[in-house]
Amino acid sequence: MIGKDNEQLGIMSSAKALEMAEEADLDLVLIAPQGNPPVCRIMDYGKYRFEQSKREKEARKNQKQAELKEIQMSLNIDTNDFNTKLNHAIKFLNNGDKVRIKIRFRRVRELSHMNLCEDLMRRFLDAVAEYGSADKPAKLEGKNYMTVVSPKAAQTSKKSKKNADNAQQQNKED
Repeated sequence: MIGKDNEQLGIMSSAKALEMAEEADLDLVLIAPQGNPPVCRIMDYGKYRFEQSKREKEARKNQKQAELKEIQMSLNIDTNDFNTKLNHAIKFLNNGDKVRIKIRFRRVRELSHMNLCEDLMRRFLDAVAEYGSADKPAKLEGKNYMTVVSPKAAQTSKKSKKNADNAQQQNKED
């Protein structure tokens, strides 16, 4: 039995514990029913539930939902376009979002060049390897060859990125 101020009251019958709770105008709550003997606590259950829901609400407010961003490329992409798409993917991964990388085949005859498509996807995944990794191997779905990349760090904030950039700049100066 635990009292209202978290003091140990010892082992007692449930009738006596209920009587003590009614005297204090509080509730008797079973905390650990699997214990031997079971552990009960005297508390204001309504207040406890309110505080618990408030903590859960605050936790939900502070967490960020990871969005799924998409990068589309064609099979014959130029180097500068590839680098632009790569920089966008890195920015998305640094913000903690997942990125779907999609290589689309505009014509049916492009499907015969799967080796070029796989090379392009491998090159892209190698370039973003330090920021994220593919959840599953890339696969062909209709006229699209795609995979999803998840960020390596669960959530890299912009502040920690700035700190890393500042540290890199100081290393260059030294």
